[in-house]
Amino acid sequence: MTDTALFFKIAAELKVDVKQVKATVELLDEGATVPFISRYRKEVTGSLDEVQVITIKNEIERLRQLEQRRESILKSIEGQGKLTQELSDKILEAETLSTLEDLYLPYKPKRRTKATAAREKGLEPLAHLILAQETKELFPEAIKFVNKELGVEHPDDALAGARDIIAEMVSEDAIVRETIRELFKKTAIVKTKVIRGKEEEGQKFEDYFEWEEPLMSCPSHRMLAMRRGEKEDFLILDIVVDDEVAHELIKKQFIKSKNECADQISQAIEDGYKRLLHPSIEAEMRLLTKQLADEKAIQVFADNLRELLLASPLGQKSILAIDPGFRTGCKVVALDAQGKLLEETVIYPHEPQRRVVDAQHVVMAMCAKHQLEAIAIGNGTASRETEQFIRGIEVLPKTIPVIMVSEAGASIYSASEVAREEFSEYDLTVRGAVSIGRRLADPLAELVKLDPKSIGVGQYQHDVDQTALKNKLDDVVMSCVNGVGVELNTASKQLLSYVSGIGETLAKNIVEYRNENGAFKSRKELLKVNRMGEKVFEQCSGFLRIRDGIHPLDKSAVHPESYYIVEKMAADLNCTIDDLINDKDLRKKINLTAYVTDTIGIPTLKDIVNELEKPGRDPRKTFEVFSFDEHVHSLEDLREGMRLPGIVTNVTNFGAFVDVGVHQDGLVHISQLSDTFVDDPNVIVKVGQQVWVTVTECDVKRKRIALSMKGEGISSSKKSTPKKETATNYDPNDMMSALAALKGKFKK
Repeated sequence: MTDTALFFKIAAELKVDVKQVKATVELLDEGATVPFISRYRKEVTGSLDEVQVITIKNEIERLRQLEQRRESILKSIEGQGKLTQELSDKILEAETLSTLEDLYLPYKPKRRTKATAAREKGLEPLAHLILAQETKELFPEAIKFVNKELGVEHPDDALAGARDIIAEMVSEDAIVRETIRELFKKTAIVKTKVIRGKEEEGQKFEDYFEWEEPLMSCPSHRMLAMRRGEKEDFLILDIVVDDEVAHELIKKQFIKSKNECADQISQAIEDGYKRLLHPSIEAEMRLLTKQLADEKAIQVFADNLRELLLASPLGQKSILAIDPGFRTGCKVVALDAQGKLLEETVIYPHEPQRRVVDAQHVVMAMCAKHQLEAIAIGNGTASRETEQFIRGIEVLPKTIPVIMVSEAGASIYSASEVAREEFSEYDLTVRGAVSIGRRLADPLAELVKLDPKSIGVGQYQHDVDQTALKNKLDDVVMSCVNGVGVELNTASKQLLSYVSGIGETLAKNIVEYRNENGAFKSRKELLKVNRMGEKVFEQCSGFLRIRDGIHPLDKSAVHPESYYIVEKMAADLNCTIDDLINDKDLRKKINLTAYVTDTIGIPTLKDIVNELEKPGRDPRKTFEVFSFDEHVHSLEDLREGMRLPGIVTNVTNFGAFVDVGVHQDGLVHISQLSDTFVDDPNVIVKVGQQVWVTVTECDVKRKRIALSMKGEGISSSKKSTPKKETATNYDPNDMMSALAALKGKFKK
């Protein structure tokens, strides 16, 4: 099948014009990235969005792989001298890999089988004679194939060998395989039971000790849980169908009459089904359902990761970040507005030291010295106690918001090569505290330093296809990074590596150039970076920002290739580009149709005008400070019926996990997410969302919390959101007077 035929196929599936598919594939083949194509080549693709471009990318890769397999199969069968016109036509018409493999199976080189041995004994003609079902007296025919030298001692041996050949032929028949495959899809049941003697050891799989449900409707999380139980040798998993129904379906295709031949075929069918066909199709179904479960789980992970990466940033604020702890104390660091480490220390406000006064003094002194504008506290061990301690500092200005920050993956970052490179002279605790503070300022910029899998917002992430998971998550990170844009002069090499077209090596080169030559003054200066060619510049430059660049558009998402258009707009209105940016009335005078060219159309022109309105705008939501219930700190504080503010930490197929501030997330089961039926939890909640929940059950011993969002439902989180504060600047003189007051309090 030619590429053109593939384009038509994809266009029909996506319900778009074939020209759009063709143009998109050509751009991809030339090395263009998905973010670049969807953002800067709208005229070429007909304004296809990122999701459509990714779908085209995945489909053309899949179909091309299918074509490669088709060619390989045709070549193999032709090499055996067995390629007929009829078989060739069937192979060329096959639309799925399973159909192709079914057609190839009889010709596929295989290890020695019972049928192979029978053929070597010269019994294949007898098998075909039986399949023809034209012989009424079969025993006399079987006698003709007795050959003691070949190991055929008796007519019964000949018939047994013929049945082996028929069994293999039936099990390799493409129509039969598709029939049984459909039977499995429509009627198969997945069953699990506990391995005898493993009941106590395998308690975490208790729900599946005796379980069954329709195979194809089994949710992703249950399928992966059952497979994990099987892998860890706690469960036996079987996929079953009605074997009698399967036998009858096959017999209808092969048995044409009632005679001795039919009886032999019937025996061969039952043997072949049990020994060959059923295990083969069951293996296929295991693989298929695993792939479907993986796809769903990976998509859940990807959706959660996107929400986490695009969480609202506090912005460029000076921050006091605290990694809380009891015995070892709380690591405290001060960061400037660019995230640079200014000072670090340890305080001991909790048991067993309980040096509260000293700790208060240190916090106030650091806040005053560095004019800190926010306090970030990691949500791990001692987090609520530390929050209570900070809020208990009476003279701490109320203008300084106290914010809980997720520590997910922080320990992995602390021990990573990235962290060692950034802070080689500091220990793990300092690195962890810095990461907590930076996450508050800009979650995206900090989280890209982690392997996405370590962030912990997926379900059964270690059970799914790891290559597929990595590719999907990398795509999400790239989408988020390019969607937000990257400040060229402050970005880490990890963040830069996700910018369209750059990659790890070039990101390193950019940082080295920046360190040697100072801040970039224009986007064009990027071309001086080692290995930065025109093609890569085209791919990346629009996503990089220079806040104080020479050209006023360097801080925007307008691509350098379009600067001339804005310059012409300004010239036509007898003003500067800065005037266009600052004057709304001037922008209203722009007649977009006057700037349409063969390559630039209305979609791009509209994007340009939108950028002029707010150059380099951050698409993320405005930051809102969240506070847990101040009376709830541990599981023991929870009571049924309590209504609490919470933060969604993870969304799965079966519900959402919510942090209510007790060091243990509670589960809002999918049935408790809304007063109405919910098919997909992601429709109702997102990672990082602030919600209100009601405690329905709390098992302190097992550390399990059941929550509900029923009643006022999700709308309650919109109408009555958890407590908000505004992160604002403050007068440092107020801080100094507050510190003086605190010192006076210490003396008293």
